[in-house]
Amino acid sequence: MSKFKIHTIETAPAASKPILEGATKQMGVVPNLFGAMAESPNILKAYTQLHEQFASSSFNAEELTVVWQTINVEHECHYCVPAHTGIAHSMNVDAALTEALRNGDKMPTEKLQALHEFTLSMVRNRGNVPASEMQAFFDAGYGNQQVLDVILGLSQKVISNYVNHVAETPVDPMFEKFAWEK
Repeated sequence: MSKFKIHTIETAPAASKPILEGATKQMGVVPNLFGAMAESPNILKAYTQLHEQFASSSFNAEELTVVWQTINVEHECHYCVPAHTGIAHSMNVDAALTEALRNGDKMPTEKLQALHEFTLSMVRNRGNVPASEMQAFFDAGYGNQQVLDVILGLSQKVISNYVNHVAETPVDPMFEKFAWEK
């Protein structure tokens, strides 16, 4: 049983309140993930900054979704898989791609498959990606910037996935219809 509180704007530490207020203005609610993170203003700030940086990286909406969901599924994050399913829909990502990621199926293009496989290798090998897998990623049309951008996305997802595991963050009502289990 988790002992983590899901903070509201009213109960959050003062340094977390501006971020929660911004989330409410943008999304209409304080996501439960933010409420859980609010206990530590520094992790909340770090997470939101990493999210902003990764969302504006060299990847398009489909590629962002592949990186996010590949990591979420590999980490078995009960909260982030449904949340990023909803986010992908809001970004107009093809539902077939999202379902393939959720179910561990093949990606719709070779380039997205290469991104998926590289991201998995990065997670599973803790950054020690074998040279042959690095070359396959480059052969698919990606470069050093995208290697680093995957690491950026992984940094963001480690924070959210691990917080959700220890806090047992409840899925927000807006994402419940996208519930997921491994």
